[in-house]
Amino acid sequence: MTWSIIARDSAAGQLGIAVATRFFAVGAQVPHIAAGIGAIATQALVNPYYGIDGLKLLREGRKPRDIVATLIAADDGRDSRQLHVMDAAGRIAAYTGRECIDWCGHIEGDGFSIAGNMLAGGSVLDDTAKAYAANEKLPLAQRLIAAMRSGEAAGGDKRGKQSAALVIYGEEEWSALDLRVDDHSDPLGELERLEQVSRERWVHFRRFLPTRKNPAGITDRETIEAGIEAAIAGKR
Repeated sequence: MTWSIIARDSAAGQLGIAVATRFFAVGAQVPHIAAGIGAIATQALVNPYYGIDGLKLLREGRKPRDIVATLIAADDGRDSRQLHVMDAAGRIAAYTGRECIDWCGHIEGDGFSIAGNMLAGGSVLDDTAKAYAANEKLPLAQRLIAAMRSGEAAGGDKRGKQSAALVIYGEEEWSALDLRVDDHSDPLGELERLEQVSRERWVHFRRFLPTRKNPAGITDRETIEAGIEAAIAGKR
């Protein structure tokens, strides 16, 4: 009932997931990412523990194909599930249960994995992949949205639209960007708008947050405001 893309931007040191569906609050259960470890999308008749337990297995150093095998072996509902996994090295594995509704399937490319079910056709994934590959100069967030918009133009979820989400992690254990559109007539359009808003102040503010290298971050409000304004001015 969903399609999603997992991608790795090795130059920026980021992992990201974008997802869209005709279902409520897709961002609540489908995307799972651990910074510097890997990413998992669990969909169709979603099993949230695929994400929870899968990330644990990734942290233990297990390979994606072994993780997929382990997760589905323990789940009697596996025939109704779909998931795909990418580790920090870019290795990919995917599974689509035999009871997932057509069109359903998975494709992968250089640094990305795309999976979907209950779609208008295979062109949804093909066009998502083509757009992702064609926009390599864009920052990861914008590149993922452009890819999903292309997949939507190819038909997307054959039932229609309702929710979308975008999650990106960098080197820190907190998300660099976490956007959800839970119920909207144009969820990817709204997701695109929110990403644009994030670039007004949030992307400049987040560099002042605590990090593992600087546990206190920056707490002087004048320094923060001056830094944000300088960054904004530099973008004009």
